[in-house]
Amino acid sequence: MTRQESWTVLGDDDAPVEPIERYLSYLTDIERSPNTVKAYAHDLKDYFTFLAQHGLDWREVRLEDLGEFVAWLRRPPGTRDSRVAVLPSVEAHCSEATVNRKLWRPQNHSKSHEPSS
Repeated sequence: MTRQESWTVLGDDDAPVEPIERYLSYLTDIERSPNTVKAYAHDLKDYFTFLAQHGLDWREVRLEDLGEFVAWLRRPPGTRDSRVAVLPSVEAHCSEATVNRKLWRPQNHSKSHEPSS
């Protein structure tokens, strides 16, 4: 029996975030590499953290919300709380390539690859 790595993302209630859990399971089922599944887990954790902080439902995200997500990603993690102001001179936390990858994953997740329940 081969041991297979598994990843999960926990919400504020310490329970798995169900849409992410289903998607990561789907990626494992279609035999994506453990590193790919891990990267998706981290990216979707960031996305769902942003959504929770902004009171947004992942099924109802607007283009404006994605723009705010990009700005949020560029902030250093310690300043992503809406109660912290960031001066324009602060260097972006994520590179453009990282922002693009993190932005693509939620859109890919919510549109064409959502496994059926």
